[in-house]
Amino acid sequence: MFKMNIMKIAGLLLVMSLPLVVGTVGSGEVVVDDSLAMDSIEEIVTVTTYHAVPGQTDSTPFITASGYKINQRNPEDDKIIAISRDLKDRFKFGDSVLISNTGKYDGVYYVHDVMNKRFRKKIDILINSKDSGDKFYNVLITKL
Repeated sequence: MFKMNIMKIAGLLLVMSLPLVVGTVGSGEVVVDDSLAMDSIEEIVTVTTYHAVPGQTDSTPFITASGYKINQRNPEDDKIIAISRDLKDRFKFGDSVLISNTGKYDGVYYVHDVMNKRFRKKIDILINSKDSGDKFYNVLITKL
């Protein structure tokens, strides 16, 4: 029996769910194209939560840096994250990411915002204003 980290299991499940294209060439040789299952982009970050209010965003709290218009009645439904600027070269606006190791916030989110330049290796999850903030360390984000 062997032990495996839950993050590695999640990564394996993700890779196993990616499609493979199998075919044959003229000689009858089987060809497997796994280009869609290439190594994914992953990062370990600190995660905090934020609200769509001027004190935590800018003067237009319901419009993100990407121009995305947030659902004002239930912002959490949009599954938006803001990333620190040092992550912008790996995660672009519109990218979907899998967040793991936060418990209740684990799942798929979309990059639509950026954080203040003072933050590094960090993401913010948009939540409803009635909910209290949270902070998590050693969170895995994986680009899908």
